[in-house]
Amino acid sequence: MDMTINVLLGKIATLILNPLIILGFTVATIFLFYCIAEMIWKADDSGGLEKSKDNVKYGVIGIFVMFSVYGILRVILATFGITPPSFFP
Repeated sequence: MDMTINVLLGKIATLILNPLIILGFTVATIFLFYCIAEMIWKADDSGGLEKSKDNVKYGVIGIFVMFSVYGILRVILATFGITPPSFFP
């Protein structure tokens, strides 16, 4: 079995990094929706509303970070000439 660095990096991206990125997107999205719901529930309380707004901001930042990680991973794989794996096989 011929195991070159490209094959190894492709397998790492497919079997380890893609599931972690999908998990990160899922967690960030669930957190964002939870914070939006919490902001609606705490609309009466000014202190709770400010905390909820901050949490929504962190949720949006989390999703942005996950998009950035996905893009950086694709650039690194393309640099090595590896076809980036698809999220949907």
